[in-house]
Amino acid sequence: MIRFENVGMRYGSGPEILRDISFHIAPGSLHFLTGPSGAGKTSLLKLMLLTHRPSRGLISLFGADLATTPRHVFPEIRRRVGVVFQDFRLLDHLSAYDNVALPLRVASLREAEYRENVIELLTWVGLGDRIDARPPTLSGGEKQRVAIARAVVAKPDLLLADEPTGNVDPEMGDRLLRLFMELNKLGTSVIIATHDFAILDRYAAPEMRLRDGYMTYMTTVQAQKQRERHPLSRKRSRA
Repeated sequence: MIRFENVGMRYGSGPEILRDISFHIAPGSLHFLTGPSGAGKTSLLKLMLLTHRPSRGLISLFGADLATTPRHVFPEIRRRVGVVFQDFRLLDHLSAYDNVALPLRVASLREAEYRENVIELLTWVGLGDRIDARPPTLSGGEKQRVAIARAVVAKPDLLLADEPTGNVDPEMGDRLLRLFMELNKLGTSVIIATHDFAILDRYAAPEMRLRDGYMTYMTTVQAQKQRERHPLSRKRSRA
């Protein structure tokens, strides 16, 4: 589904912030993307979403080599991707319901086909009583839940989630992650960028770890062993 080969990325004429990134993501897989703040997690997700171009290397998404794919095809590819941004990117003039329904309207579905699903999804994320509220009246956590509902409502082939539980309490965070896991079971490839050790401990999955612009790919077993050696993980184990 995703293939990166020796990919580098820079902003403008500055130094590369991602260097020699290589990995393959299989359809229906689940991965965590980790690393300290500033390691390049969000930048890597932008490359997967086709909103930024690499400075070098090969990127293939859904079998399409992006270096040779015509630009007018990119919107069609992006429609197969659900994404949760840290800054939410909701449309302030639309209600929570209309923000979540937007990908389905873009896909030319009739409201009768999706209305019940949109309301059910907003209820699942705890916003059943806020479907008519507009983003300026919502809290940060509520905006994040609307953004997550919008990202998953069309059952995308690929879901990219950038710190999806950063603005919600642990109980709601677990509920949202279970939503991602159910989507994954239905065949969606899921990549979750996070630095939350509680999430990493709870859900076993391969880990792509960024540091100083380089990536280390770890299998599920390797990632678990690495976390067991981390002092925060040991502290939680004793607790």
